[in-house]
Amino acid sequence: MQEGAHAKLAELVARCSGGTPLATAVVHPCDVPSLEAAVRAAAAGLIAPVLVGPQARIRATAAGARLDLGGLPVVDTPHSHASAECAVALVREGRAAALMKGSLHTDELMGAVVDKATGLRTARRLSHVFVMDVPTYAKLLMITDAAVNILPSLDTKADIVANAIDLALALGVVRPKVAILSAVETVTAKLPSTIEAAALCKMAERGQILGGVLDGPLAFDNAINREAARTKGITSEVAGDADILVVPDLEAGNMLAKTLTFLGGADAGGVVMGARVPIILTSRADSLVARLASCAIAGLDSAARLAKVAAPA
Repeated sequence: MQEGAHAKLAELVARCSGGTPLATAVVHPCDVPSLEAAVRAAAAGLIAPVLVGPQARIRATAAGARLDLGGLPVVDTPHSHASAECAVALVREGRAAALMKGSLHTDELMGAVVDKATGLRTARRLSHVFVMDVPTYAKLLMITDAAVNILPSLDTKADIVANAIDLALALGVVRPKVAILSAVETVTAKLPSTIEAAALCKMAERGQILGGVLDGPLAFDNAINREAARTKGITSEVAGDADILVVPDLEAGNMLAKTLTFLGGADAGGVVMGARVPIILTSRADSLVARLASCAIAGLDSAARLAKVAAPA
């Protein structure tokens, strides 16, 4: 990818560099990509990492990759399951304000997060938000949920939308435009996703979803291309200018995000929302730019949460 192709993600990183690093429990960083991302993010001033995992393996990985851990703290654990539990405990104790996935399985980390007794649950369902820098789109484009909820119900989709709006506001989008995607732009009983899209829009009208403007169902082309929307006769504040794309299910979201990445030249950061703290859920295929952007996104979200708590009632 040519230099500057992902300037929108780079701008997020630049906004957070030089500020107060986000105290982050890095969970089981026992491979080179996850450990390097933590070290690089710390060097960029994005996070203040606490490495949680088998100390000998972490140090051996660092030595093999010639990564200087410097004085980064390491909390020694025997295995990945214990790493996840320990990292969640660090958040509950106030010693970390974010989690960052290392080389353990996502299910293992999320299992510790959603544990009813010791986890980080809130009243919201957890959901993942990709923040994508698509070279052919004028602004950052958020896609949700492509990583956590497989077949979300209407109630879960309402939380998915609310989580994405919160993140968009944290990133500085003043009035996020939310497109609820389906295969068509008309409501039909033959496609349940169109009925749920219409219901979500009505929920927003009635104040059940706040902070953004919703429209749907919208097909993908109508959501991101003004000319396509005009051709279909769609008059909408959202159509052709969406900030957030809400997909019908995880499979659709996963395919959309990967299509934009591998055929459209996009790159993406992202976090899991809906827990007490942002969760940086990286993939082994993520570029270093994407990993740093995910740290920046988590930092902006954390700052927005603190500002909300500090604001007068």
